[in-house]
Parts: sequence; structure tokens; C-alpha cells
Amino acid sequence: MKAKDLPKNYIEITLSMLDTKWKPLIIKELLTGTKRFGELKISVGKITQKVLTTNLRSMEDSGLLQRIEYKQMPPRVEYTLTDIGYSLAVVLDSMEQWGSAYKEFLKLTEKQNKKSKNLPNKTSEK
Repeated sequence: MKAKDLPKNYIEITLSMLDTKWKPLIIKELLTGTKRFGELKISVGKITQKVLTTNLRSMEDSGLLQRIEYKQMPPRVEYTLTDIGYSLAVVLDSMEQWGSAYKEFLKLTEKQNKKSKNLPNKTSEK
């Protein structure tokens, strides 16, 4: 990817680095350190091998992570975040905080709606 190919809007650039639901989850897992493919597949959750491979390749092409291949039998490949990949930690932290606050907002809203439904209806007397 080249700088001239990026969108002009900086938020759009950031979103393009996190453009699938899986990339932030992969980054979150790699923030704790280098992982092998199988470890990522297990820790990320319900992701297929093909989708994980596609995302890892895209993230490597974008410079977010580094793929380290060891020439041994059996072959071993590890993935680690680059400095620019690690810099997304603050973005993911903000997303996590916002997600937590939004979930609490929904809980409160549901609680208030439940209370208002349980209030007796006031009908006007004629």
C-alpha cells in the first residue's frame, strides 16, 4: 500500500486498517505477544482458516504485522505486531471503553423501559 492510495480522511485511513470484524480481534490477541497461526485461530474465536489467512496477509501487506517463517520440520510460522501495529492499541482501548459504555447505556435504557411498562396506566376520569 502506498500513501497516495490512502483516503484523504484520517478516520477513513484508520477504518481501512480495521476494515473487517476480525482485524481488531487479531490485533488484540497479538498485543500480548507473538502467536502461531493455530494459537490465533483458537483465541480469535469462530474464524475460518481461510478468513484468518486472508486477514493476516492483508495486515502483513499493510505493515501492521510481521510473519516470521522458520525453515524447520515441521514448518513453523509466527505472527507479531510491528511498531505501527502496536500503535493501534490506543484505538482498540478506546473502542473497548466505548463498547462497554454503550452496553451499560443499553442496560439502563432497557431497565427504564421495563419500569415504565410496569407503571399503572393513569386514565383520566370523566
